[in-house]
Amino acid sequence: MDPDTRNDGERVADFGYEQVPWDEKKRRVRGVFDSVATRYDLMNDVMSGGLHRLWKRFAIAKTRLRPGQQALDVAAGSGDLAAGLARRVGKSGRVVVTDINAAMLEEGRNRLLNQGFAGNVDYVLADAEALPFAASSFDCITIGFGLRNVTDKDRALASLHRVLKPGGRLLVLEFSHAELGPLAPLYELYSLKVLPRFGEWLVGDAASYRYLAESIRRHPDQATLKAMMERAGFERCEYYNLTAGIVALHVGFKL
Repeated sequence: MDPDTRNDGERVADFGYEQVPWDEKKRRVRGVFDSVATRYDLMNDVMSGGLHRLWKRFAIAKTRLRPGQQALDVAAGSGDLAAGLARRVGKSGRVVVTDINAAMLEEGRNRLLNQGFAGNVDYVLADAEALPFAASSFDCITIGFGLRNVTDKDRALASLHRVLKPGGRLLVLEFSHAELGPLAPLYELYSLKVLPRFGEWLVGDAASYRYLAESIRRHPDQATLKAMMERAGFERCEYYNLTAGIVALHVGFKL
């Protein structure tokens, strides 16, 4: 039986450790990010101990973007990666910022405008599984800490491949499967027990933090995601483990 179907034949998706009807996951994920949108950066700092800034800096360096090029940031959140892309492409280039969640897109837009990014940054409410752009539109695409929240990851990767220019690169920055040896139980305790308590204390929402921690465990490991990218048509795929694999940066090319 297909692992995405139940005994009654209904298609299901993982929502953390829970299985929900396939069409319901997007609604639930939207609810999570509606809840945390105004505290999203605080959430990232809590979840990563502030390391997310270094991981994003590493990803931006791997874009190899040049002034005048076109970049797309999918599931952009509060816009950290988009800001880095905009600096790389300069005034003569263009960055398109997308998110499926209107509250997150507005949060990112306000933050980028406050940082002085205007004129070369556009904002589009869009689903990663069906990006509303012409084929071969972008020199580089990033998706940071968003792929694990997508219902149909294979469809999203195919959509990303379609809108990437030949010679362009996709970068997927995501929490992954860590190799922490004897420290692994502490990481599990922090992720699954401590983080939800921080969520309750900081934003009054333990459930959203619990989902985010559980979603990391349900996300494909490094080798599996690399294989998924290759099936979607990406070539020369590789990944970089950051902080012992707590996060991985996957890079693939459209040749």
